[in-house]
Amino acid sequence: MAGTFESRYGGDMSKYIDEQPPPPYVPPPSEAPPKEILKLPLFAALRWLQLGWQDFRAQAAISLFYGVAFWGMAMVMGLVFRNSPEYTMTLVSGCLLIGPFLALGLYEVSRRRELGQAPSFISSLTCWKSHLCSLGLLVGVLIVLELLWGRASLVVIAVFFNSGMPSSVGVMQSLTNPDNFDFVIAYMAVGGIFASLVFAISVVSIPMILDRDTDAITAAITSIAVVLENTPAMVLWGVLIATLVGLSLLLPWSVGVLVAGPLLGHASWHAYRSSVRWLTP
Repeated sequence: MAGTFESRYGGDMSKYIDEQPPPPYVPPPSEAPPKEILKLPLFAALRWLQLGWQDFRAQAAISLFYGVAFWGMAMVMGLVFRNSPEYTMTLVSGCLLIGPFLALGLYEVSRRRELGQAPSFISSLTCWKSHLCSLGLLVGVLIVLELLWGRASLVVIAVFFNSGMPSSVGVMQSLTNPDNFDFVIAYMAVGGIFASLVFAISVVSIPMILDRDTDAITAAITSIAVVLENTPAMVLWGVLIATLVGLSLLLPWSVGVLVAGPLLGHASWHAYRSSVRWLTP
């Protein structure tokens, strides 16, 4: 054996070491703070709305500022529906993307109130600055989903809609036309899939980034885990969001959005705080 080693390596131990396979890769420990996904009661969303209403009343001026911003989005959606109804759902998907980020200022107000600090209008406007990288990556992921959603919607319209693109006046008549039944089913199915993905990724990820400055991937995975762990409660939360937004849009000039938008923003902060518990300070 010794002769074989001498003849192969000439007594040079460094050549022998260089020839050996590298040790197996061991990933470094995660830098994300340890956390626990909490089990939620079915009607937890009612408590979140109650806490959100308390935040709204305590900081009505700041909350109404963001309410006006949400109301402006509703006005734009109404304008698009009246003039180009075929693009309405695409715009709705964009609003689902913009809404959680617009609510970032509301999360900051609720966060400061929970910590016993005085919220301010300036802090609500600038809270995103220290989390720009993580928020930017999450925005990129959601934009890709939004673009895919818009493209899928146009494909469904092209393939399944049989009676011509309806005007805003005759849209309900066209949608209830038996010839378009397949279109309605396909459109709702595609929209439901993408809406569920956007909801699952963003439901607690943006408040988490604001609270703990976690990276976007960790925040998105945690958000999805919260939805999977508490599917009934989160489905109910999604239904309540859609119901409140829908009812607020039915009021004259959609004035209900002035209150519903900030209320849901504040409540979303409490949804995050009730769903994720951090194991270290």
